[in-house]
Amino acid sequence: MDLNTIETIIPVRDRDALRRAHDGDPTTSVLAGGTWLFSLPQPHLRTLVDLTTLDWEPFTVTDAGLRLAATCPIGALESIPVPTDWTARALFRQCTRALLASYKVRSVATVGGNVCAALPAGAMTSLTAALDGVAELWVADGGIRRVPVAEFVTGDNRTALEPGEVLRAIDLPVTALRATTSFRRVALARLGRSASLVVGRREEDGGFTLTVTASTPYPLVFSHPSVPDPRTLVAEVEERVEAGPGWFDDVHGAPDWRRATTLRFAAEIVEELS
Repeated sequence: MDLNTIETIIPVRDRDALRRAHDGDPTTSVLAGGTWLFSLPQPHLRTLVDLTTLDWEPFTVTDAGLRLAATCPIGALESIPVPTDWTARALFRQCTRALLASYKVRSVATVGGNVCAALPAGAMTSLTAALDGVAELWVADGGIRRVPVAEFVTGDNRTALEPGEVLRAIDLPVTALRATTSFRRVALARLGRSASLVVGRREEDGGFTLTVTASTPYPLVFSHPSVPDPRTLVAEVEERVEAGPGWFDDVHGAPDWRRATTLRFAAEIVEELS
């Protein structure tokens, strides 16, 4: 879609230029892949700040884990050369394919853009929240702020970003990447948007984590020192959702159906990882 209100596109080369261009003005937006930005009218925007000209390395593998630049194409996740003991790498393909998009879109859409869009069904939110991802934010005054992805997305189309802040990267710790994982997802149509997406993780020390996305407005994470009893976990999930955000409701799935599938997935994942 053409954005016919845009008057200026600013390609930035360093952080100082980015700070000057992206100063919190509500008529200015950063641009990475642009797949969401150009999918809807944006009549309030006058300026786009192009992040791709910063030439951030898409991903970096280290002993501490994996660093994903905000501008990393989603399609690149499936081909990252990760160590063989990173058993959670299966989630990269599973969550990438959970994105309602063709391979052409996945080659342009970015990890950071998907997370910052803060859609309940955001596949990269599901992936990075499930692997204890931490978002590195460039603050307007030149500092850095770090926020867990599970806390970064605060609701449907809402994030913890403050005016002038930019998502720089997401760091995934090696402990989560070495975990055994279990993935469940459902949508109304075979190629539809996720209505419920649940990921379980059992780490080498026996610790267990369940992450619920798509069926709730923002990610919910449940952690236990060991794999819990299925009925205990199901009750915990239901109680926390009912007391907090509630089950998400839109054209992609009714709340009662999302509840039923999420709770069933939670029980199945416990059984699988036991």
